[in-house]
Amino acid sequence: MIHLSEFTRGSVYGRGWDDGESMQVTLLYFDGCPNWETTFQQLETLSAELEFDLERRQVDTSADAERLAFRGSPTVLVDGRDPFATGDEPVGLSCRVYATDAGLVGAPTEQQLVGVLASR
Repeated sequence: MIHLSEFTRGSVYGRGWDDGESMQVTLLYFDGCPNWETTFQQLETLSAELEFDLERRQVDTSADAERLAFRGSPTVLVDGRDPFATGDEPVGLSCRVYATDAGLVGAPTEQQLVGVLASR
C-alpha cells in the first residue's frame, strides 16, 4: 500500500487545489483489454482518498482512437492530459505497456498513479 503522505504537495487531499477546481481523471480503455479493470479499481480507491472526479470511457473504433489520440488500453488522462505518454506510443486499439521497476507491465502501478495525481 502506498502512503499518500509520501507524495504530499500543497493541498493534495481533497479539492483544495490551487485553482479551486476538482481534478478530472478519465480512464480510456477498449473492451478486450485485460488490464483496464485493475487500473479502474486502483483509480476508484485513490479517488476516495484524493477526492478527484473519475470517469471511464470505452473506445470502440479505430476512428475514435484516432480522434482521442488513444495510445492503448488502459490510458489514464489527468485533466485531459496523458501523464504517461512519451510520444512514441502508437495510436489505436491496442494494449498499452508501462515501464515500471519490475519491467514492462500492462497497467501503471499504484505508486505511479499516486505520483502523477499528486503532482497536478
